[in-house]
Amino acid sequence: MATSEVSLEALRKKIDSLDSKILGVINQRAQISLAIGRLKVKMKHPVYSPDRESRILSRLSKINKGPLSPASLAAIYREIMSSSLSLEKNLKISYLGPRATFTHLAALKKFGSSVEYVPANSISDVFISVEQDMADYGVIPVENSTEGAITHTLDMLADSPLNICAQIKLPVSHNLLSRCKKEQIKRIYSNPQVFGQCRLWLRMNLPYAEQIEVSSTSRAAEICTKEKNSACIASILAAEIYKLNILAKAIEDSKYNVTRFLVVGKNEVSLTGKDKTSAVFSVKDRVGALHAMLLPFKKYKINLTKIESRPSKKKAWDYYFFIDLQGHIQDKKVKRAFDELRQDATYLRILGSYPDID
Repeated sequence: MATSEVSLEALRKKIDSLDSKILGVINQRAQISLAIGRLKVKMKHPVYSPDRESRILSRLSKINKGPLSPASLAAIYREIMSSSLSLEKNLKISYLGPRATFTHLAALKKFGSSVEYVPANSISDVFISVEQDMADYGVIPVENSTEGAITHTLDMLADSPLNICAQIKLPVSHNLLSRCKKEQIKRIYSNPQVFGQCRLWLRMNLPYAEQIEVSSTSRAAEICTKEKNSACIASILAAEIYKLNILAKAIEDSKYNVTRFLVVGKNEVSLTGKDKTSAVFSVKDRVGALHAMLLPFKKYKINLTKIESRPSKKKAWDYYFFIDLQGHIQDKKVKRAFDELRQDATYLRILGSYPDID
C-alpha cells in the first residue's frame, strides 16, 4: 500500500474517532434538552426561545477559531437546536405555502429540519393557525429589499394579537424553470413580487411571453408541470420537487435581493443586547402630527430603521404608521419614548421586540 494511502486511512480513523466523541456529546446535550423541556412545561415557558438562540449563536461565533465559517457553524447548530426543539415538543410551524416557496425556505433556515411544517394558503391563514393553536409559530414575508413591504402582512400585524418573535433575512435568487425550450415559452407564471424583481431580465429575454400572476412561486411551478409552452420563476428547490429544468439562474435584476420574514407567536421575547422593536401607531389629523410623534425617538437618541404607512381601512384618509427601531421595549430609553408617544397617539401597539440578527 502506498504511503499516501496509509496517511489517508490514518486520517480517516481520526475522523471516525472524533465522530464517536461528537455523537456522545450531542446525545448528552439532547438529554439536557429533554430535562429543560420538562422544566419549561412545569414553568409554563414557551419551548422556542429566540433570545436564548441568539445568545448561543453569538457566543459560538465569537469563540470559533475556524476553519469552519460562521455561516457553516450556524447551519450545523441550527440542526442541533432543531432536533432539541423536537425532543422538547412536537413543534408545528405554519408558513405561507405550498412547499418550496421562499417562505418555506426561510422557515427551514430558522427552525431546521426536525420540526413539523404546516403550509397555509395565505398570510391570513398563517396568523389564524397560530391564533387558534393549530401551530406554535408562523412565518410570513414582510418586505423585500427591491420591491418594498408586503402590505397584506402589515395589515394583519396591525389587527392580530400575535407578537413578532424573530426575523429571518433570506437572500433570494430567482430562476426560470420549464419543461420546454426557452424559445417555446408563451406564458410565465410567478408571484407578483417576483415579476417585479425580474422586470428588466424578462423585458430583455422574454418580451413577448405573457406574465401571469399566481399566489406563490410553488403554485407557479405546479401549473408549469401541466401546461405546454409555459415556464415559471421559482426556487431551485421548486425545480427539484416539481422536476422542472433550470433554463436560467439568478435572473433577478438586483444581485442584492433579500427578503425579510417574520416569526409570529404568542410569547414575548427577552432582551439580548442587540434587539429590534416593531410597532404600529396612528396619529391625530392635524398639521405636524407625525413629526410630533417621532420627536420622542430623537429625544432619547433611538435609531429608527424603518417607517411605513398604510391606510387603516377604518376611516377615509386615516393611516397606520409602522416603525422598526434599534432596541428592546425593556430598554429604559425605548420604554420612555413609547410612553411619550402613547400620550398623543390615537392608537399604539408594540408588535414585538426580538433579536436583531440575520
